[in-house]
Amino acid sequence: MVAVVRYSDRYKAEWDAFVKASKNGTFLLQRDYMAYHADRFEDHSLLFYHKDKLMAVLPANVANDELHSHEGLSYGGLVSGRKMKSPLMLQVFDALVRYSQEQHFKTLFYKATPHIYHQLPAEEDLYALFRYGATLYRRDVNSVIDLGQPVRYSKDRRWRLSQGQQREWQVQRSENYAGFMQLVASQLQSRHKLQPVHTAEEVARLAQLFPENISHYTITEGNELLTGALVYETAIVAHCQYIGASDRAQEEGAAYVLLDHLIRQVYAHKKYFSFGISTEQQGLYLNEGLVNYKESYGARTLVHDFYRLDF
Repeated sequence: MVAVVRYSDRYKAEWDAFVKASKNGTFLLQRDYMAYHADRFEDHSLLFYHKDKLMAVLPANVANDELHSHEGLSYGGLVSGRKMKSPLMLQVFDALVRYSQEQHFKTLFYKATPHIYHQLPAEEDLYALFRYGATLYRRDVNSVIDLGQPVRYSKDRRWRLSQGQQREWQVQRSENYAGFMQLVASQLQSRHKLQPVHTAEEVARLAQLFPENISHYTITEGNELLTGALVYETAIVAHCQYIGASDRAQEEGAAYVLLDHLIRQVYAHKKYFSFGISTEQQGLYLNEGLVNYKESYGARTLVHDFYRLDF
């Protein structure tokens, strides 16, 4: 039998140690990262024990009578220990379903972790979802470069990059989160009518908590911030959480110089470079201009799946 325990602060050290040693956990699933927006969600994370040993954790929150893979995270289904195998995962799901029914939850909304973040194969949860009759309700398009292959830019991207390289701009690390997030907010609002998920203060705090995982790079000219990128680094993935560029940076090539430097130099040792998603409306709308931009760097599609399981 698998025992289910609801998370409380007494389990913080055990949770974080388990995530760090897991097959598919990243720093986003550690408690200090999840805590930055604790006031926005009612946490209902779960720990799963088999023979008194922690085998899996589920970052989660509740909304009305629904249990969600934590809505404040980009990804995060069940995080599995390295001894997790398919038969045991079926027992974990059986315990999860039984617990959810006891708590009178009507639905589980499950946000799978894309396989590029797995350090070992860890898709036992996808099989269990299938076995328990879960349905796919959302699929996002994430653009990813496989850095193990030669990086091939489009002809137009190569030309624009060469124009920018003539300016001899230098990429540097920066802690000017306020200026960068203001640039990001302005760009998102003007182009997509959206707002950043994080505030500048939250980004600065998270970078302080996870200095080995969160980095900020910029290109400036004098006091003018031309372009910047906030990068989330995990064991094998460098992910651009935010990219911001002024109109001038796009026209003169600064944005291309920045991304080329990150792809070919700073993170060339990683297995994957991720640009993030280009879909909206639960995956039903593809922003073709945005995905074309990402694919001009040689990125190709990795889907990110979301499942619904009714109890």
